[in-house]
Amino acid sequence: MHDAYRRTLGVAPGASARDALAALASELFADGPAVRPAGHGPAEEADAFRLDHADCGTAAVALAEAAIRAGDPYAVAFIDVRMPPGIDGKETAARIRAIDPDINIVIVTGYSDHGPVDIARAAGPVEKLFYVTKPFDVTGLRQTARALCRRWEVDPDLARTREQLAAEVRRLEERTITLAANEARAVHMASHDPLTGAPNRLAFLRELGERMQAARRRGGFAIGMLDLDRFKNVNDTLGHAAGDELIREVCQRLTVGIGPGPGMVARLGGDEFALLFDAADAAEVLARGERIVRACSTNYMILDHMVQVSASLGLVLVEPGADAGATDPMRLADLALYEAKRGGRSQVRLFDRSMDESARFRHSIEAGLRQAIAKRELEVVYQPIIAREAAEVVGFEALLRWNSAEHGEIPPSVFIPIAEESNLIHDLGEWVTAEALAECRRWPGHFVSINVSARQFRRQDFVDALAARVAAAGISPDRVQIEITETAIFDDDARAAETLRRLRDAGFRVALDDFGTGYSSLFNIRNYALDCLKIDKSFIDGLGREVEAAAIVNSVTHLARSLGMGVVAEGVETETQNQALRLAGCSHLQGFYYGHPADADATAALALAGEAPAQGGHPGAGAVGRP
Repeated sequence: MHDAYRRTLGVAPGASARDALAALASELFADGPAVRPAGHGPAEEADAFRLDHADCGTAAVALAEAAIRAGDPYAVAFIDVRMPPGIDGKETAARIRAIDPDINIVIVTGYSDHGPVDIARAAGPVEKLFYVTKPFDVTGLRQTARALCRRWEVDPDLARTREQLAAEVRRLEERTITLAANEARAVHMASHDPLTGAPNRLAFLRELGERMQAARRRGGFAIGMLDLDRFKNVNDTLGHAAGDELIREVCQRLTVGIGPGPGMVARLGGDEFALLFDAADAAEVLARGERIVRACSTNYMILDHMVQVSASLGLVLVEPGADAGATDPMRLADLALYEAKRGGRSQVRLFDRSMDESARFRHSIEAGLRQAIAKRELEVVYQPIIAREAAEVVGFEALLRWNSAEHGEIPPSVFIPIAEESNLIHDLGEWVTAEALAECRRWPGHFVSINVSARQFRRQDFVDALAARVAAAGISPDRVQIEITETAIFDDDARAAETLRRLRDAGFRVALDDFGTGYSSLFNIRNYALDCLKIDKSFIDGLGREVEAAAIVNSVTHLARSLGMGVVAEGVETETQNQALRLAGCSHLQGFYYGHPADADATAALALAGEAPAQGGHPGAGAVGRP
């Protein structure tokens, strides 16, 4: 039998196939050889194989073990299922497979006590297990041996290729996971604020747009715009790290304060937040808004500093069936926020249509104000300031007037706040200063009093720019009085004190305007470099009618004089007021009783005449009969 294997698998090149067929024609295989490719691989020119023979299963297993130890394993094992006494072909195949996982096993049999499934379970894998039945074709057997030897040679390369492919698949999967994670992070970063982790403007607009689209199917909801009052002071005094920490704390409290149910707190930028929450009616919107403002208007411990913060909130109710579109509700909520901030700190306002009309009017005023200087619609008028002792004009207050071609005469109380909000106040202030200094040069020694807004006063170059303008005009600084409001001082008292000191050092006079209407007291103002106080007109109006008004005027006058300050009573309109104020000891008087604001030429004539204006409140030539 083994000679038959030798003749079939070991035949030399050119040998007759008929000789091999004759040797095998009447033979059946009882056992089989283990085959190595000649020279460890089939020759290109021949199909010679190196053969080892085993007479029983145990011997075949021993050959396989020895080959593995020698590092020269077999490519193919031909095994008959029925063996001489000992282990059968199935067990032999199983043991050889356990020794050499890479060997190809060919089961050669005409009859078997075991089915292919049983053998595969014992000696698999299936792709390395083959069957040849007796009798078999010699050519087919040689082709099988040749193919399996070739396969055995390429299997390691194939295995390496498969492993490389598997590794590449794993890398691709890992890259896919990484890309998915990066994409998720990018989406999160694109829609969330990096400081607080809260949704940003993009996410808020997306959510608002979805809610507006669904407004016809679901109940109403509210949009809120909230920002912190005087947040800039925290950044300026404690630094931006403290400001960032405060923003994070406020965001957390807002998230808690918005309450249960579907809602959103988004940070739009700076100290501005946007809110969304469900609400059925205006009463519920205002109630929840009040709770939200109370939640974040409190004390915070920021970087070991106690910081007191308040917030203003503007709200708009979007009712079921509202038109889709996110921009308009946000604009309306902004208008409500503007009204809240105008009302003071910790205020909540719900939008109504009058706010929109007011906003349109303010926009129209702002647009007109930008062109007013070029169109020569603005005018500076001057009201005399009288010294009490000599009863003569010693100075004039410069007052701005606007006669709009579109709206007619617009009071300063209307357009000045709009100019401050839009930063036009800087251009207006410079123009008024230039006009007032030019007129002051026409007067024989009178001073001019110029009103300065809080925004102008807080500019870092305010004092230097003013001194340069006055020097360029050829006027002594002691002929220029700067009037500031209490707000300009107490919004940032440390910086204000430094600015006031520099003004005084430069030779300017400084007056605190509208004293008594803001936050100040004589105890506070004694720490500032002031020349005089101007008692607000509201106290002057009560003289002769209210005991409290007289007591306040007398107290202010007495204490101011004890601090070396002058006192200007503005808004003097009657003889009774005039007498009471003179008796109280006011150093200067100003009001309709002594003269209405007049244009530049009339003012220059009055100054050059060297006389006090006619008393009794009758406007003279060129007077402008407006406060």
